[in-house]
Amino acid sequence: MAEEALIKKAGDKYRSFLHDEAENITQWRHGGPPIYDSVNQLFEEGRTKEWPKGSLEEVVQNAIKSWEMELSHKTRLQDFKTINPDKFKLIVNGREGLSGEETLRIGSYNALLKSSLPKEFQYYKADEETFESSHDAFRSALPRGFAWEVLSVYSGPPVISFKFRHWGFFEGPFKGHAPTQEKVEFYGFGVLKVDESLRAEDVEVYYDPAELFGGLLKGALISPCQSEDNTVNTATATRGCPFSKQT
Repeated sequence: MAEEALIKKAGDKYRSFLHDEAENITQWRHGGPPIYDSVNQLFEEGRTKEWPKGSLEEVVQNAIKSWEMELSHKTRLQDFKTINPDKFKLIVNGREGLSGEETLRIGSYNALLKSSLPKEFQYYKADEETFESSHDAFRSALPRGFAWEVLSVYSGPPVISFKFRHWGFFEGPFKGHAPTQEKVEFYGFGVLKVDESLRAEDVEVYYDPAELFGGLLKGALISPCQSEDNTVNTATATRGCPFSKQT
């Protein structure tokens, strides 16, 4: 997934390749490198592990954060420093792998949330979303960001296996559902194959999307009476619009 950020020129203590790229020729999606102050605060307040500096766990955690930063905010694969673009594959829950270009085109949310279920059973229809619409949907639902931490690392390079946790607070509308203000989170496992420069060649991710959507879809359906600025009257959202046909 993605740890959403505001866009300013600044470095970041968890993500490499920001300090030295502010003024170079890297093409950024929003005009400049991002800043992650909000999600960093969420991460520091909510993490369950604080790894020693330089430990394998910290290295893996920061490497994944840096890769996600590049995927969300750079527009050209040639500017990526965290992956081997000639070999990169993203494999989610055993599905067919996506190349670097494919992953960059559809975005991290759509890549991770693709589903082989029939459309009527899909929580989220990734094939109907764009890079921009997917990020807009989750940025709206999780305005403080979507924090990510490593819980355990089971093996070191060149094949790194790890357990992770992803969480945020459902404080904005999501796909017609009113926010609950509650924490939403899910856990998963990853296998990361790297080259001699520690660039990712294969990334495999295994998790249960129902853990995430169980939190995002529990909010009341937003009625037609919601205001234009997407704020929701909780009582109205629960009862339905008094001017609409009741069943």
